Amino acid sequence: MPRIAGVDVPNDKRIEISLRYIYGIGPHLAGEILKEAGIEIGTKAKDLTEDEVTRIAGIIDRNYVVEGHLRRQVQQNIARLRDIGCYRGLRHRRGLPVRGQRTRCNARTRKGPRKTVAGKKGVKEMHRG
Repeated sequence: MPRIAGVDVPNDKRIEISLRYIYGIGPHLAGEILKEAGIEIGTKAKDLTEDEVTRIAGIIDRNYVVEGHLRRQVQQNIARLRDIGCYRGLRHRRGLPVRGQRTRCNARTRKGPRKTVAGKKGVKEMHRG
């Protein structure tokens, strides 16, 4: 397994797919990196030479923010929104959707599993006597 930007990318996949295992690199960026490094798109990761792996790693280190540094940057941005108390920061703090999605139904990814609240007893139940 070639190790690029601190991540072991899978051997048996094509290199443009393997690069996506690095946090911060998607389909478009993977293609750009390979074009800049001069590596053919269909090449398997296990067929890369040491020189090619070093070229890819150098390009990523020089030009892109990936992995730990990118995660830290995202967390700092969220912390900044929370600290200044803006609407997006409040939504992050409460664990609700941040980008305007509805919450009456759905939104289970952000809100977590349902927390069932017991309903009120009927009027007839209360006045027996």
